[in-house]
Amino acid sequence: MTSGPSLGLRARLLFAFALLCAVTAAAVAGGLYVQARNDILERTQDAALKATKERLETLFPLRTPAPDRIELGAIAATMAEGNSYALAVYREEYVEAGPPPGPPPTAPGGGRPDRNGPLLSSETVSADLRRTVAAGEIAWQRVVREGTPFLIIGAPLVTVEQDRSRVSGIEVYTARSLYPEQRSIDWLATRAWLIGGAAMAFAVVVALLATRSVLRPVRELGRAARLLGEGELRTRIAVRGSDELADVARTFNDTAAELERHVTQLREMEADARRFVADVSHELRTPLAALAAVAEVLDDEAVRLPEPAGKAARLVTQETLNLTTLVNDLIEISRFDSGVAALSLNEVDVTELVPATLRVRGWSDAVRTELPASATARLDPRRVDVVLANLVGNALRHGEPPVSVRLTADPHWITFEVRDHGPGLDASVLPHAFDRFYKASAARARSEGSGLGLAIALENARLHRGDLTVANAPDGGALFTLRLPRWAADPDGASA
Repeated sequence: MTSGPSLGLRARLLFAFALLCAVTAAAVAGGLYVQARNDILERTQDAALKATKERLETLFPLRTPAPDRIELGAIAATMAEGNSYALAVYREEYVEAGPPPGPPPTAPGGGRPDRNGPLLSSETVSADLRRTVAAGEIAWQRVVREGTPFLIIGAPLVTVEQDRSRVSGIEVYTARSLYPEQRSIDWLATRAWLIGGAAMAFAVVVALLATRSVLRPVRELGRAARLLGEGELRTRIAVRGSDELADVARTFNDTAAELERHVTQLREMEADARRFVADVSHELRTPLAALAAVAEVLDDEAVRLPEPAGKAARLVTQETLNLTTLVNDLIEISRFDSGVAALSLNEVDVTELVPATLRVRGWSDAVRTELPASATARLDPRRVDVVLANLVGNALRHGEPPVSVRLTADPHWITFEVRDHGPGLDASVLPHAFDRFYKASAARARSEGSGLGLAIALENARLHRGDLTVANAPDGGALFTLRLPRWAADPDGASA
């Protein structure tokens, strides 16, 4: 299961910085806004209450405890001094008074607020406020009327009789516009958010600089790791400072140096082993040639020798041939390992190459072929012959008949399929079929083969820039598939 694309480290760091700054700015701006709003409203409320009490004091002593409408109007007018509205109530009588002549109260748009009806009336003053004032207490509430905030303060008028005060039943209500305070609060909120935005922008800039300094060694480490993975074992990174990233850089350099040392040792050991095998194989060719000549003589005379001697002579001949094959295979493998193996390309008809391979080895009657009428290709016929001989020989020795060779061709590739109809290869054997000296069964530790045939076949296929694979056929038997480019490239890279 593959995960979806994710943000890079730089983007995540920037997002974290921006989110932290946004949260911090919002918390600070919100806290300042709430604190400033409360302070402004409390100061305004305290000032309005103080002014209301001062105006109430000017009404004492009351002319009459039971005023008529004219007297209520005078009371309301007294309470409306300044830039406010007033309402005087006595029983079921309501008299409203507006601010005195002069500049209108501040409102949205800079003028007196438009009102479709009285600002203070029996409908606009809430019942809760009326009950609190009727009980003899000064109370207040904030309301919004047509977009303009107002502070409504209600207070009872009391009379003093025989050193005792009692509620006279007269109630006064004043309404003061809070629009100037609202504008101040809005101005503070705007400035708070602007400062928060500037702080977030500054934090993003700082985050960019910080991530650049943090990610530079990380990018260098990633580049060095890629180079190291590509085989550049001398790759190192510069160590700056003494922080955690510097420790990582030093650890990487130490690891790379140790890896380079071990790989160099392994390469030297491998080169020594290959050189040893090649030298031994070449040194053995001359004595083996002499042994082969002697073995041929012994083989010719074996029929005339007594049985124990004849059997020994035939055994010597066979083992000499096996040793010769092993030495030749080792020499061929050493050529592949040293990179000196090369193709000798010729344009041939592959439909004639397959029968020739079978005919030379006497396999024509034992192998069925399925060939097209003609299939011309440019390849190394000797190496293809070696591959086909190895695959067919293995099928005849270790598989069961019928053994078949099938050739198919398209404009770019030719494909050989060699299969038998035996039990096939065990699933644990398939991944190791082309390993050197690998034996499918421990019981076959001694056999005619060297254990290098399939490895050499695979190297020959790769030398052609093709491939060789093995699988079990659905209806039984091992199936080897050799796939080669129809027009192999010349050693200099050109294509015929």
